[in-house]
Amino acid sequence: MPAPGNELNTLLAPRFLFQFAAPIKRHTPIWSQAGVVLDESCRLPDLASLDRGTPSSERRFADVRMAWAPEGLALTVTVTGKRQAVWCRESRLDESDGLQVWIDTRATHNIHRASKYCHRFGFLSAGGGRGAAEAAADQLLINRARENARPVRPRELQAIGRVKEDGYHLMVFIPAGALGGYDPDQHDQLGFHYEVIDRELGVQTFANGREFPTDEDPSCWATLRLER
Repeated sequence: MPAPGNELNTLLAPRFLFQFAAPIKRHTPIWSQAGVVLDESCRLPDLASLDRGTPSSERRFADVRMAWAPEGLALTVTVTGKRQAVWCRESRLDESDGLQVWIDTRATHNIHRASKYCHRFGFLSAGGGRGAAEAAADQLLINRARENARPVRPRELQAIGRVKEDGYHLMVFIPAGALGGYDPDQHDQLGFHYEVIDRELGVQTFANGREFPTDEDPSCWATLRLER
């Protein structure tokens, strides 16, 4: 029953009550020296809309899009509404304004500790290179993992960032070689979760909010279906 103020009292965030599967379009080319342009058909659904009006409700400030190809996965993030400059430090990637993604190439939602098929990556629109003006990308460890994914090689992950007055646009590419077990012909589903982190605007999440152990528990992630 709605409480005064039209806020919904619930013990569990509504998102947690469902297992979501979202379609991801194939895109060619998936990446170039200029990055990638993904149209609105590639936008990831706003699963957090189910939580609106509850204590778990989040502010939505980022447009996140995704596509796949046999060569790997591409994502774009557009953040708007900022009044402060982005805070990005390549040496403190997990604390910076940017995108973090979790990917399970086997979509095994019945495990609670990450396997070697589970990956975590972080991407920044700035904070890297000479003068900290270039985009940055790196692999991050998953806490309590039973087995870590293969370490990625330097510059294997790709990122291009464009910082704007009120936010930024970030394009990223995760090549198949950085995704242990990535085989779209045999496994057309992925476990997936993202967080867009911003010190000013907050945190925007995908599968579940931060009240759940999404940073380490693959059973809390959603499913992506790789469309042909």
